[in-house]
Amino acid sequence: MSTSLKGKTAVVTGAAQGIGKAIARALAEAGAKVVISDINGEGAKSAAAEIGHGAKGVACDVTDVEQVNTMLEDAAEDGAIDILVNNASIVPFIAWDDVDLAHWRQIVDTNLTSVFIASRKATDMMRAAGRKGTVLNIGSNAFYAGTPNMSAYVAAKGGVVGFTRALATELGKDGIRVNAVMPGLTESDGVKASPHNEAFGFVEMLQAMPGKGQPEDIAKVVAFLVSDDAGWMTGQCVNVDAGMVRL
Repeated sequence: MSTSLKGKTAVVTGAAQGIGKAIARALAEAGAKVVISDINGEGAKSAAAEIGHGAKGVACDVTDVEQVNTMLEDAAEDGAIDILVNNASIVPFIAWDDVDLAHWRQIVDTNLTSVFIASRKATDMMRAAGRKGTVLNIGSNAFYAGTPNMSAYVAAKGGVVGFTRALATELGKDGIRVNAVMPGLTESDGVKASPHNEAFGFVEMLQAMPGKGQPEDIAKVVAFLVSDDAGWMTGQCVNVDAGMVRL
């Protein structure tokens, strides 16, 4: 087996740093032409320059339909991209008593509605071009664990699970695969700069294997799932969390 992505065009959202950046690197190293999308345009360009392999960084707000549509159209040089990785996310730390409607809408828009927006455009383009592409959504094992101080996030990531399964069912006839990866607590840039960084000791006690998850651990699984080696997999939500959640 190999995870060669030579000749494929991939878009990874929210990829200026952390898990998204590691995914972009893994796909580029596997041969894909990668577009790194992030609301931080300069960060996206810096990540692309660091990764090399022809990667390109672009500014895009994943909650803005026009920006997403333009970004995907520009990425698709021959009518459609081959791979969409919906990674863009906000990971909050906020007690339930402090959750208001503005916070709820911000988290759901960024973590769930953005997945719809990008998937809507990308899969329409894939079908119009007769492309048997793949959509890979980044969920979270927090959905299964019911992690506290993250109610809107957990709800949104649960929506990603349902959306992944439903979209896979609808698009299978077109040869388009839709899967999700469900990371556990991962030592990414964002986590290290947040209160979640203090949770590694507790989480490690729940894992089947010791250690701290790294962005590269997630990226390797993503690279497999978007490759032809996973061509008989769709509608799956794969936990990558050292066995913390065992389904």
